[in-house]
Amino acid sequence: MKVLVTGGAGYIGSHFVRILVNNNIECIVLDNLSRGHKESVPQSVKLEVADLLNFEELKSVIKNNSIDAIVHFAAFAYVGESVENPSLYYQNNVIGSYNLIKAAVETNVKKFVFSSTCSLYGNPEKVPISEEQKTNPINPYAQTKLIIENMLRDFEAAYGIKSVCLRYFNAAGASFDGEIGESHNPEPHLIPIVINTGLGLREKVFVYGDDYETPDGTCIRDYIHVDDLGDAHLRSLNYLNDNSESQIINLGTGEGNSVKSIIETTEKITKNKITSEIVGRRAGDPAILIADNQKANMILGWKPKYNLDDIILTAYNWHKNKRF
Repeated sequence: MKVLVTGGAGYIGSHFVRILVNNNIECIVLDNLSRGHKESVPQSVKLEVADLLNFEELKSVIKNNSIDAIVHFAAFAYVGESVENPSLYYQNNVIGSYNLIKAAVETNVKKFVFSSTCSLYGNPEKVPISEEQKTNPINPYAQTKLIIENMLRDFEAAYGIKSVCLRYFNAAGASFDGEIGESHNPEPHLIPIVINTGLGLREKVFVYGDDYETPDGTCIRDYIHVDDLGDAHLRSLNYLNDNSESQIINLGTGEGNSVKSIIETTEKITKNKITSEIVGRRAGDPAILIADNQKANMILGWKPKYNLDDIILTAYNWHKNKRF
């Protein structure tokens, strides 16, 4: 099996590429490097610098490399940016994904794993969140992901392409050898922000609201190690090799951690003092987002291996020696 990994120079994609290499699965990375990092792609892996918005170039990459399956990470993923510039997100995420799925159909690639998001649920009706809950995106980023899921469903009905759509909760952590990790500019995610504050790279952590209906008043999220996510993608490829039914699957630990507990745990692990300031709530922040991950276990045989301490320790080791 030869796998095309779009966005394979990005945060989650690059960790998945290493998992493929370690399992002796041949892969090709496709990335325009607008937000990915060439340094995160193993030298043994072929990198095609190409853009999903160029359909003919994309189709040539798939055809010339005799691709058997596609794992699609390439997308813009900043919620705030999507609100400020929805045009950018609909163009890059939706049109780019349309080109990719169309190219897969025209080159007879029938297996497709899609990086989706728990943001599709919006403000959930109940927690933990199962796949049966209604989707209710509350920002353009999430809307684009739902459009792509629906596109895959419609293309399956018409053209037979099979897919697994993986709805992530909060990806975090870094590789255990410290070689690759999360590198965004600006950095939108809590754990890197907390760590960088402890390292003196930021003045303080802003805590957006401490009056939620949670034990300590701050928002609770389900943090999942990036290598656990990569493992689920590999299992999804293996599933598609053996099964003919497409799936939508949540990926989370089933456990939640508050903003305050992230700060406290990071202080404990890193021995660094972290300054924080309570400010007003952000619009659209649900109080609690925790995954029901029973389907991932049932369909993929997947269970997360790593806990919050693993996430914070690996992220800390990456950020204190950050290479790119």
